[in-house]
Amino acid sequence: MMNRMACATLLFFSTHTAGAVDLFNGRDFGGWELKTSPAAGVDSVFRMLPGGVVASTGQPSGFLATRDIYRNYKLHVEWRWSGKPGNGGILLHISDGPMDRVWPLSLQVQTKRGNAGDLLPMAGASFAEPLTSAHGAEPRIKGHTAPDSELAAGEWNVCDIVSRDGKVDVTINGVVQNSVTRSEPASGRIGFQLEGAPYELRRVALVELD
Repeated sequence: MMNRMACATLLFFSTHTAGAVDLFNGRDFGGWELKTSPAAGVDSVFRMLPGGVVASTGQPSGFLATRDIYRNYKLHVEWRWSGKPGNGGILLHISDGPMDRVWPLSLQVQTKRGNAGDLLPMAGASFAEPLTSAHGAEPRIKGHTAPDSELAAGEWNVCDIVSRDGKVDVTINGVVQNSVTRSEPASGRIGFQLEGAPYELRRVALVELD
């Protein structure tokens, strides 16, 4: 029997292949921009591996972002921890604006071990639904709503995200984990955080919606 990750992967590629664009070209990091503190070259932080896998050292702190801007889309990301599981995230709608240390104005889909599917409005971002973190606490968090669906360390996890006019839905390994409306910003660049733990990505594909 297929596990949830395999089912989610099959569902994505069987229903959303038409119009899908691989955000990594499999050769280099053209179309991406790295911002870290201290500053680092992208080739010292990320590597292209066989089979379309992108490996990250997870440091120094910062993020890798597309140069293109997206608003309405379906995004498919597969990730796994290549070493000890740690902290990381998928950044949506990265926009010009305030920075929180090295973190940009954006909406973070948390991939931190044990918290996959949490949503964090970063550096002044917002959404309509109430936070689950304590008032005034940092970081601000809307926790995932279903039991933890992250797979065992070293296995490939699947995150599917749908963004449409400020509404964002997040599914982790086939389990709906979060949803928000009236998110601001509602468009921007897409990126991946560096928070100390090495990880790998594959099948990072986007389908733009009308």
